[in-house]
Amino acid sequence: MEQVPHIAMFCQENRPSIPYAFSKYLLPIVVRYLADQNNQVRKTSQAALLVLLEQELIERYDVETKVCPVLIDLTAPDSNDDVKTEAVAIMCKMASMVGKDITERLVLPRFCEMCCDCRMFHVRKVCAANFGDICSVVGQQATEEMLLPRFFQLCSDNVWGVRKACAECFMAVSCATSQEVRRTKLSTLFINLISDPSRWVRQAAFQSLGPFISTFANPSSSGQYFKEEDGKNPEDCGSAQENSEQVRTTEDVTTDEDPNRTEDLASYSDDSDDFATKLENVMEDQNALSNNSKRESDFQTESSFHCTLPSESCGEMADENEQSSHCCTTDLQEAGLNSQETSLSEQELYNSFHFWRTPLPEIDIDYELQQTSDIKLDREIQELTMPVSPSIPMATRKELEEMIENLEPHIDDPDVKAQVEVLSAALRASSLDPQEETMASVGKGTDSQTELTINDQQSFKPILGDIVPLIGDTVESMDSTLHYIHNDSDLSTNSSFSPEEERKSKVQDVVPQALLDQYLSMTDPSRAQTVDTEIAKHCAYSLPGVALTLGRQNWHCLKDTYETLASDMQWKVRRTLAFSIHELAVILGDQLTAGDLVPVFNGFLKDLDEVRIGVLKHLHDFLKLLHVDKRREYLYQLQEFLVTDNSRNWRFRAELAEQLILLLDLYSARDIYDYLRPIAFSLCADKVSSVRWISYKLVSEMVKKLYMASTPTFVVDLMNELVEKFCRCHKWSGRQTFVFICQTISEDDCLPMDQFAVHLLPHLLHLASDKVPNVRVLLAKTLKQTLLEKEYFLNSANSHQEAVEQTIMALQMDGDSDVKYFASIHPASTKIADDAMSTASSTY
Repeated sequence: MEQVPHIAMFCQENRPSIPYAFSKYLLPIVVRYLADQNNQVRKTSQAALLVLLEQELIERYDVETKVCPVLIDLTAPDSNDDVKTEAVAIMCKMASMVGKDITERLVLPRFCEMCCDCRMFHVRKVCAANFGDICSVVGQQATEEMLLPRFFQLCSDNVWGVRKACAECFMAVSCATSQEVRRTKLSTLFINLISDPSRWVRQAAFQSLGPFISTFANPSSSGQYFKEEDGKNPEDCGSAQENSEQVRTTEDVTTDEDPNRTEDLASYSDDSDDFATKLENVMEDQNALSNNSKRESDFQTESSFHCTLPSESCGEMADENEQSSHCCTTDLQEAGLNSQETSLSEQELYNSFHFWRTPLPEIDIDYELQQTSDIKLDREIQELTMPVSPSIPMATRKELEEMIENLEPHIDDPDVKAQVEVLSAALRASSLDPQEETMASVGKGTDSQTELTINDQQSFKPILGDIVPLIGDTVESMDSTLHYIHNDSDLSTNSSFSPEEERKSKVQDVVPQALLDQYLSMTDPSRAQTVDTEIAKHCAYSLPGVALTLGRQNWHCLKDTYETLASDMQWKVRRTLAFSIHELAVILGDQLTAGDLVPVFNGFLKDLDEVRIGVLKHLHDFLKLLHVDKRREYLYQLQEFLVTDNSRNWRFRAELAEQLILLLDLYSARDIYDYLRPIAFSLCADKVSSVRWISYKLVSEMVKKLYMASTPTFVVDLMNELVEKFCRCHKWSGRQTFVFICQTISEDDCLPMDQFAVHLLPHLLHLASDKVPNVRVLLAKTLKQTLLEKEYFLNSANSHQEAVEQTIMALQMDGDSDVKYFASIHPASTKIADDAMSTASSTY
């Protein structure tokens, strides 16, 4: 099997002689061994098949008639478990190689069947892991009609590994759907994955959150399309043609979608279980996840409660620091809305038993503003109030009482105590008269028992934010809820912001608000403890993509998050931002960059070397976006890059030299001479040869730039300093550096030869009498291989040409054999740089 690809290549090269050899003899062997009993043979034959498909050595007809039928047979229900799993993986991998037609006709039907394999979660896991690849091959229509229903099922699988695979490929699936489906269906589905009981699923979901948000980008403004052929929306195609000449800035982003479209994010399922079962599941999961983290692995082999209901999604119950009662509050509300069996009034909704949190700080607020907020809140509450049956069934009440009795012996445990409080509140809610509750919630008197306080109003939004919608057909059932979340902001606990300013800083209409809220929460310290210790790094990594999606007009939504990440305690987070700050500057434009990014940039300049290298690698890209005056301020700080935490970090100095070459175009001749010249000379004397080689290029480009300047004195002064600092250096290494610089200037034509002959050549020839052979060897190479090949020394008879030839003759008579060799003959290499690095005599 290992030799088959090589033999197939030979058959292809000699096809006229053996036209059918591969198809007739080799391919059947490969296909037959896909079902071999030996695992090693199967693996090798699978690898061989993929190589053959990748190299296009299998005819399309053979793929349809010989390969696909065998793979379909191997994935049959009665097939061997291991063989079936491997065959599904091969089918998925070959989809992109065989194209859309074969995949749709032959692979897609069986793939959909495998997604529902009830017996083996390994098969479903492979399907989930490759779901995005299949979607990208078959296109938008097949994805939405055939694959999305299967994807919804996989996202609700009872094995956490399957759900995790779905979260990892979510962006690829989103790219293959329309904007409407992405906004109304996939957003809701993704919120469920972010709120998954399994920590590993939440980890994968949060890592995919930024990439998923980026799929909402408007192509007309970002200039990016997910797929050229069928991935575009009809309205996007027109705008793409209009903007083919130029890509508009994100400032011009206009979205045709209604902002209220995000209302569809909340949907409730009709097939949820009864109230008591859900409460039991909540408590079981809280106990299981709080005991030991190793219990997570049990989800892989056992059936977790998450998918006993096909479309169920609970809150982030593994978060020990989260408000555990929110989960139960969510279940209460879901049960009431879905089964039409319970009613929680506004007064009960704000009951203290429903909250297990740090009290919100008191804020000063005007009485008129308080009245306005009360009126507005009551309107929204009336919209949220839905007709439901008066009370919870008696059986459910009994179950609640039994659960409370069972938990009371363990009341000393804080977790158990919180659960008892929640269950007691639920029991009390079931016995209240809905008429009295409604009247109490609508009344606006000054009675302290019926008036909603400012703290209650602040608490209202977080509760709704924690409600995790279920997947189902009743998408419109909570439109008003999401409308409230989308268009209204919670009252800020920061006294420096008014509610109006807070609203402006949170609301946007490019992506569903619930997704953005979850993204902004990734900087919450509790997320690092309950989801992933590196969640802030993932947030920082995807921030430029999210910023591009939202556009610079919505930068206010991300500004606080960006500043939080920029001051994160983990240097890896700051390093990630440092590597992308130049890209963010392009997205935001010069005004926002100067106001919001420059302070962060300045902070990175003083950070650890691991962070500073990110800024340094794109120093030119960032500085060129700044105003000239602002750009000049950084001339004083460039010298600081020569100092590193570890002096052995030579790559840092090499990168500085590379960037200084690019920065020459951004500054005037005087700035180059005053600020960049000292740094360049310092780098030319570096201890590491790789740094010196780049520095020679830097000095030569500096000579070229200054020569082209209107003031000729700068280049003359620079060359005089080169002679003084290097040619007359008491160390031989400095004199060798002078030869290297002269060679680079000549080779790259940075200076006209007549000017070179006047200012540098006499000092260069003077080194022929240097007492160190290494200097004379390099001089012989430079004269013979570089200068004598220039037209100025070949065709024109002048005193400089004679001086060079006399120096060559003197070197040919040198006592050192190496000097004599390089001065006498013309080596095979025509460039000094080709062998200088490998010649011991030319480095130090």
